[in-house]
Amino acid sequence: MCENYYKQFGSNFYSIMPTNLYGINDNFDLQTSHVLPALIRKFHEAKKEGKDKVAIWGTGKPLREFLYVEDLAEAILFMMEKVEAKDLYENGITHLNIGTGKDISISELASIISKIIGYNGKIEYDQTKPDGTPRKLMDVLRINKLGWKYKTELEEGIEKTYKWFLNNK
Repeated sequence: MCENYYKQFGSNFYSIMPTNLYGINDNFDLQTSHVLPALIRKFHEAKKEGKDKVAIWGTGKPLREFLYVEDLAEAILFMMEKVEAKDLYENGITHLNIGTGKDISISELASIISKIIGYNGKIEYDQTKPDGTPRKLMDVLRINKLGWKYKTELEEGIEKTYKWFLNNK
């Protein structure tokens, strides 16, 4: 749609595709949240309740990419200031991916979150539950070539997110 508005009316519209987001104001509801905030909530509650184990769906092997929400906001501002639709469409580019270009296994993610929260129990994988897609990683070369790169490393972003969760849950 954006490309057609550009072609028909010269509108400076284009599409972006962000990867999995997390951060402040996230949804930590165990029934409706995504994996990262759900793990924060699970480990937080397990620590608070003194549980000796946390169960995680699947094998822990799938790979996911995560972007801190404030980095997405900076990417959007960067694009509004620096990127023109004509420069994308006239070079055969239909959209820009926004992400880190790095992925991590769910088991590694769980270990990082467990460490940040200070949970010392066992992590168990419920292999009766689905893993989902084996790998979700975006190619962010185009936006990096335009001059934007994420700033918040995963551990730092999780620490900020957990601090926000503690103050706002």
